[in-house]
Amino acid sequence: MRLSPNAVMFKRLQRPAWICTRCLKNPQRRYRATSATAVAVDERLDLPLANGANSSVSHDDRTLRMIFDSEPFWKEFSRRRWHSNSTNKGLFQNRYLTRPEGFQEFATNTLQKCKRIVAKVMGASTVDDFKSLARDLDRLSDLLCRVIDLSDFVRSTHPDGSIQAAASQAYGQMFEYMNILNTTTGLNDQLKKALSMPEVTQSWSGEEKIVAQILAKDFSRSAIDLPESSRQKFVELSSEIAEIGTDFVDHMEPAKSYLEFPSSKMRGMDPTVVKQLTRWGTVTLPTVGTPATMALRNVEDPDARREIYMASRTASYESISRLEALLETRAELAQISGYDTFAHMTLSDKMAKTPDAVNSFLEALVADNRPRVKEELSDLLELKKADARSGNFPTELNAWDRDYYKSRLVSSLRSTTRTPDVLSAYFSLGTVMQGLSRLFHRVYGLRLVPHEASPEETWNDDVRRLDVIDEDDGHIAVVYCDLFARPGKAPNPAHFTLRCSRLISPSEIAESSPPHSPFSTPAEAANDGMATAVDRHSGALYQLPTIALICDFQTHSSTASHSLFSSSTSHTTTQRPTLLTFNEVRTLFHEMGHALHSILGRTTLQNVAGTRCATDFAELPSILMESFAAAPHALALFARHWESDAPLPYALLRDRLRVDARCEAAETEAQIVLAALDQRYHALSAAAGGGGGIDSTRVYLEVANRWASVPEPQGTAWQGFFGHLFGYGATYYAYLFDRAIAGKVWKEVFGAGEKAVDRDAGQRMREEVLKWGGGRDGWRCIAGVLGRPELGEGGQAAMEEVGRWGVED
Repeated sequence: MRLSPNAVMFKRLQRPAWICTRCLKNPQRRYRATSATAVAVDERLDLPLANGANSSVSHDDRTLRMIFDSEPFWKEFSRRRWHSNSTNKGLFQNRYLTRPEGFQEFATNTLQKCKRIVAKVMGASTVDDFKSLARDLDRLSDLLCRVIDLSDFVRSTHPDGSIQAAASQAYGQMFEYMNILNTTTGLNDQLKKALSMPEVTQSWSGEEKIVAQILAKDFSRSAIDLPESSRQKFVELSSEIAEIGTDFVDHMEPAKSYLEFPSSKMRGMDPTVVKQLTRWGTVTLPTVGTPATMALRNVEDPDARREIYMASRTASYESISRLEALLETRAELAQISGYDTFAHMTLSDKMAKTPDAVNSFLEALVADNRPRVKEELSDLLELKKADARSGNFPTELNAWDRDYYKSRLVSSLRSTTRTPDVLSAYFSLGTVMQGLSRLFHRVYGLRLVPHEASPEETWNDDVRRLDVIDEDDGHIAVVYCDLFARPGKAPNPAHFTLRCSRLISPSEIAESSPPHSPFSTPAEAANDGMATAVDRHSGALYQLPTIALICDFQTHSSTASHSLFSSSTSHTTTQRPTLLTFNEVRTLFHEMGHALHSILGRTTLQNVAGTRCATDFAELPSILMESFAAAPHALALFARHWESDAPLPYALLRDRLRVDARCEAAETEAQIVLAALDQRYHALSAAAGGGGGIDSTRVYLEVANRWASVPEPQGTAWQGFFGHLFGYGATYYAYLFDRAIAGKVWKEVFGAGEKAVDRDAGQRMREEVLKWGGGRDGWRCIAGVLGRPELGEGGQAAMEEVGRWGVED
């Protein structure tokens, strides 16, 4: 069943779960540290676990490392589930999900609860009835999400085909019902009545007001107030957009699939690769993919590079036609909905609010970034001058020169540094997870504690369950970590919120009394058996955030002659743990940043819990966490050699970061160009083509040559490869925006790393940003954490100010 844009009122959607922005855009974020800092930290790398850590905390800390780094220990640890508790409590401890048929029972029972709430909302007539309406609609949304989010995850992840099929059926059933609700005008009418009653709105909490406003905006944006014919047209256009967009992403292709060269033209490229592509002295080079990328970076012949560049940047006519149909249909949808353009429609509930504000941000950002781009390009041009040859335009840098000379520059720098494998030895998966827990403990008062999963609680035997323990509030979340590679597993890292934080009211518990099978208590039945906890301060029962983290880290089969897990000096044979590259470390920190937002965004209403905030605010916690991954004081908590347990000499990482930082500004500029193109495309009106349709190639070349420092040659049409225009339409700027904010927070709050393990800094971030989820306007969060009240109202001037902060790390 396809998700259409109007299906949003009762299921507040997060960013696409399998698609992490870090992996999609893959900009190389870099980090610098002064040599003075490195020297100071080198002398104190072996820091204690945490101030006042007791034996239980130390045991949990050691166990956390071992369940990821020692396969024998993990097998013994996980075996306890069968000895200590042999009862199958269901997937995620959802008591319905002990067998495939349970998904249908789960969906059916949830559907019954939904219908009772709808009847209550539709029957509201008194002030007291309307006072509960915001919470009632939020609970309705939560019930739908309980089935849809969990089922969607299971059908994409679980290896058992029968369970996948059952989850898909439950998903389809609830999704169909959600679409019915989203076109039910009576619900919209009742919400409008509630919002028009001062005695009702004055009784609502801040969260209730925000949720009511969110739902009202969503109803409005789905054209529910329009005449029946217009609503039907809206639904048709929404379905058409989903179909065209999927087709566009699935069938992106170049105008020329292959190029042929004499093998001599490929000089400089890896001979092994060239040999694989050569037949009878002729190289047949695919124009899209790894071989073309390698050729642009390594082939010495500039004429060959130019031909490869042009072909790899020119999409087929069919791809471009699909894109233009997508843009035209979106423009028509916005017009029907009463908006000037699709960008205006999409940005109305974002921090940016308007296309003009986004463009002001991008203008300020490119002005900040441009001097560094010029400096980087000057270095590349010097390399080209030294390599001057006839007809190679030695006084200017062409688009097809950029990757080639950048590769040469970086290679010359890397030749003086250690190999990445040396660095990986200090980042076993267990030590990194241990480091995250230690960091969270120091900064936020949280710990990641291994917990034996019940039989069938996880979807694979490799999945580790971690409970999140707050030093004041106790158990506050459950995180399932599926971090190891296996055949058939999706390769992209991801964070899924399977269940959000939400207060479970006494009336919900009363509904479940007496509890029916398979539940033992009313409280258990109220959350389907999944994790709950009583708030230590209010005494209220909360459903706990339940999160799945997915990565694809390769395991190792080699052994070593020293035991990492024994204090004995005797030599034993132990399996080498999974070692992470530094990019993988940063990726794991990024995904844990999303998890941290879900964990600490413990709101009473699920529509604003955790990452359910404005799209252009959602990446802030995850990008900020990447800075911790390279901070000396944070690394001092965990980065140790997997075999000798020696601390990381920070100079190794500093050298790596120095190399990676080269040409960072040019990469940022490339992202600015794409963000500007996204805005330009989605700011086109339905009549933009004057009857002839949208000319996306003309617009692409105009934008590229306006924003980029290196001119894009005529004849290219790269926009046909810009698949993120579908999933991130009019919001591609958001990653750069959050990156600028994260950089400012890192400098102002965490002292550019000097306060990376400081509790006061962490408390400030927690109180002003993380705890609110989406229950506070993002601008107020930024104003609070930075101590800049003038930013609290947002607006175009505030967007421009964020652009001036830049994104240099």
